[in-house]
Amino acid sequence: MPSRPSSRAYGAPGVAWFAGRHATGVVEHADLRARPDALATPGWWALVGEFEGRVDAWRFARVGQDTSGTAGPWRGPARDAWTSSLDRDAYLAAVQRVRGHVREGVVYQANVCRVLAARLPRTDGREPDARALAARLVAGNPAPYAGGVHVPADGPVPGAWVVTASPELYLRVRDGVVESGPIKGTAPTVRGLTGKDRAENVMITDLVRNDLQRVCVPGTVRVTDLLATQHHPGLVHLVSTVAGDLTPDVRDAPDALTRVLDATYPPGSVSGAPKSSALRVIAELEPVPRGPYCGLVGWAHVDVDGRLTAELAVGIRTFWWADDVLRFGTGAGITWSSDAAQEWAETELKAARLVALASR
Repeated sequence: MPSRPSSRAYGAPGVAWFAGRHATGVVEHADLRARPDALATPGWWALVGEFEGRVDAWRFARVGQDTSGTAGPWRGPARDAWTSSLDRDAYLAAVQRVRGHVREGVVYQANVCRVLAARLPRTDGREPDARALAARLVAGNPAPYAGGVHVPADGPVPGAWVVTASPELYLRVRDGVVESGPIKGTAPTVRGLTGKDRAENVMITDLVRNDLQRVCVPGTVRVTDLLATQHHPGLVHLVSTVAGDLTPDVRDAPDALTRVLDATYPPGSVSGAPKSSALRVIAELEPVPRGPYCGLVGWAHVDVDGRLTAELAVGIRTFWWADDVLRFGTGAGITWSSDAAQEWAETELKAARLVALASR
């Protein structure tokens, strides 16, 4: 997507919340593709990345304890108001197309996603209350990387309205170590996980390992956990963990996080393998941009000595609002052994609970 110019503003309205932190007051904005070293500025930053490549960061003036308990009531769209960018027949056809690409040797795996959308207009000129939706998700679908960013679109800096209940770690950077936790394999219960799920997880874990090798000291990239079972409300996932020691030239660079993003973005678990070929297949099959869905959402902190700590989630189980429309993405990883109807059912499973929580 074309980049808008980077910009700065002081005293702009905005709020972000992650990992028990609650931040208010935007003092700086940066498009990290235009200003890759923006995070050299000490402070606490919230980040939102679109699957198509743009990554925005907002530095906040005040950071304190989370105050999610003070959110007002959420007023979402009607349950029957949601539409899908791909209906069932179109999604089944896309699955078969990916299987054809696998047969032809173009990809081993590709994620096929669809975007659900429902009209949700402003009330008295005000954008919907992102914190209210976040509180409802925390109560009904707690997630390890829950959080969000709401910077009003009509303010002096580029806006954002993203609320996530993501279960998946994209990147954690701390003390010179980078870690990623790709999820592949989803079922209602552990007994529903299949050999296809396990093979797909191993494939994507290897892709993530290769990505991290681009910014890590040779020999330090390791799989610290393989095919672990992670339980969430209504479903289970297979999760692996990959870690590596950043090379000194990356670790100490003013654009360290941007360099790691350049090596790994978009996340492998929501693109496919090989990643470059999978991205071409996705562009061919999906009729609308994913936006923050399958991108990233999270935070980074830079201390006065330039030390970087960051925790970024993959933007799955994520709502975003713009132009009076609330959106939510859902998808599945497709391999040669995929059954199209089962893959559609997986997208339904992933969406059902959260879309119900966001609806009235």
